[in-house]
Amino acid sequence: MTALVPALTAIVAVILALGLLDQWRERRGTYQLVWGLGMAFFGVASGCEALAAAAGWNEALYRTWYLTGAAWTAGWLGLGTAFLLGRTRFGYAFAFGLFLAGLFTLLTQRRFEYPGAGFAPVLYFVGAGILAVAVGIETYFQNERWPRIAAIGVVGATIASAVLMAATPLPAPGYAIDPATGQPVAELLPGSLRLLTPFMNISGGFALAFGALFSAYVFMPKRRILAYSLDPGQPGDQFLFNLLIAPVAITVNFFASLPQALADLARGRLHSRVPATLLIAAGGFVASAGDALSRFGVTAPFAIAKLIAAILLLAGFLVSIEVFREIRVPFTSLRLAAARRERG
Repeated sequence: MTALVPALTAIVAVILALGLLDQWRERRGTYQLVWGLGMAFFGVASGCEALAAAAGWNEALYRTWYLTGAAWTAGWLGLGTAFLLGRTRFGYAFAFGLFLAGLFTLLTQRRFEYPGAGFAPVLYFVGAGILAVAVGIETYFQNERWPRIAAIGVVGATIASAVLMAATPLPAPGYAIDPATGQPVAELLPGSLRLLTPFMNISGGFALAFGALFSAYVFMPKRRILAYSLDPGQPGDQFLFNLLIAPVAITVNFFASLPQALADLARGRLHSRVPATLLIAAGGFVASAGDALSRFGVTAPFAIAKLIAAILLLAGFLVSIEVFREIRVPFTSLRLAAARRERG
């Protein structure tokens, strides 16, 4: 039973990864490729947990699990959302997420004082700040290149984590687990490597969850109770004021718009991206909650949280007609469902 939950998680994640990569092969959407890689990392990490539960941990499984699961998955999924929303003003939210990631990385080191961190916390904080400013500026000028800047951070952190892992010798037995739950923990790794996980997880998890909510808001029928404008042509003081109130205005307008959205859903007139992205947002929040609890030593719900998150993500992507216009066996012509079109 211990191996069953991560095994199911791995199967669900790999199915979604194959579906996304198959859609990228057909349509060449960058977000599909990046999401597919993120879900592949998710599946590999869960597969490591399943193998370890069945046969025991070893150094190779431990290293692979940490890189693909703890370090890479959330960052790549969040980057996929950035490419999906590259033509929108979501770049401001992504920039804020980058800043939070850098700040939390710095504060994490001050709180836990991981050995072997060196100057990495300051470097990560400064790097996140520079990327955040660059993304914000590109978004202001309505330049669709801001996801490429975000990709510099994700790809750079991925390469750095792989290099640091390869250079890190692990004392016997080559892994560390929570004795109470059997879940792996990062105690053997240097702070310079461990601090890349909050950098990737916070920026990526924030982008995945809040990007999904933002996408749902864009495509749902809207009731605007609070007005705001992010038009760069307005005076600077007005723009800054609108930028500050935009999160509040979007939140208020989102909840005010839900009754009409539910009515349209019942009539079959709601855009598929709305329920799809709400499911994706739920999956992102569940995964982030499980990761946060694990980070603070509560590892018991970690495996089941990942399974629930994988199921919600799969359901969200399958519901979305934009991503899956047709459902077929990946890399074949065998269709499981006919091509779909938006109604209403």
